Amino acid sequence: MKFGIIGTNWITDRFLHAAKAHSEFTLSAVYSRTFEKGKEFASKYNVSNVYTDMGAMFQSGDIEAVYIASPNALHAEQSILAMKNGIHVLCEKPAVTSVHDMDQVIEASKKYKRTFMEAIKSTVTPSFLHLKKSLDKIGKLRRLVFHYNQYSSRYDKYKEGIIENAFKPELGNGARMDLGVYAIAPIIHLADEPNSVLNNTFLLSTRAEGQGSMILNYDTFEAIVMYSKISDSHLPSEIQGENGVIEIDRISDPKRIVIRYKDGETEDISIEHEFETMYYELAEFIKSVKNEQIESSINTHAISRKITKLLTL
Repeated sequence: MKFGIIGTNWITDRFLHAAKAHSEFTLSAVYSRTFEKGKEFASKYNVSNVYTDMGAMFQSGDIEAVYIASPNALHAEQSILAMKNGIHVLCEKPAVTSVHDMDQVIEASKKYKRTFMEAIKSTVTPSFLHLKKSLDKIGKLRRLVFHYNQYSSRYDKYKEGIIENAFKPELGNGARMDLGVYAIAPIIHLADEPNSVLNNTFLLSTRAEGQGSMILNYDTFEAIVMYSKISDSHLPSEIQGENGVIEIDRISDPKRIVIRYKDGETEDISIEHEFETMYYELAEFIKSVKNEQIESSINTHAISRKITKLLTL
């Protein structure tokens, strides 16, 4: 499948490194706002098709699908334009920055019969899919504690007065959008929408969210979400049940998952990953396109809409 790329940053490099393992992936075109930057990026991957006009790339015949890794605030407009031009879309998380935008994207996917999938990598990995099947082993669910706290490499510059994109809320960036999504998404996959939500947030001087927490209330259990771009944490995430606890090494990239039963026994329910984590989101997307599905059967449109609701409270 011939792909175009929008966004020439570190996440795109990581995606392309993982994509090399997929036999049906071909990088055919690169879009950048400047030709020089686009050519520099494309040269690393021996790609000759460089565009500074997004519509021209979509209409060129060079690509069948696009991976979008631009600033969050641009995702909806770019995704809709791609699908309008017959291009399938794999869009980095968070897919959009408002529920209205998500509705517009879903409508475009249906209207133009093109696949749209939010590229949340963790929820399509073998370990997470096995976790979903193993949830009943810990008995009645009582609490989920998921977190992603990672001191941003750009925060030191922020403190020096240099504001980079990561701390610009006008681009849809902030701790919840960029990191909190990794904790919120698996909760929706495992427990669906909460009945109510309690929010706590710490805003920086630019009004970008530096860190925050949420308590999602369900009928018989709760889910606690913590996220930060201004501090680190090295603790695992947990799912607590009456018969035991499921311990997850990193909720953003779950590889080691262990059940610690109440009687002291442990069970490793990890599934070894044959490929890099981002490979699995690409594989799920390509499978959906080949099956002529407008949405993934895992990272569905409805789930992306529910995630968006929690991200934008």
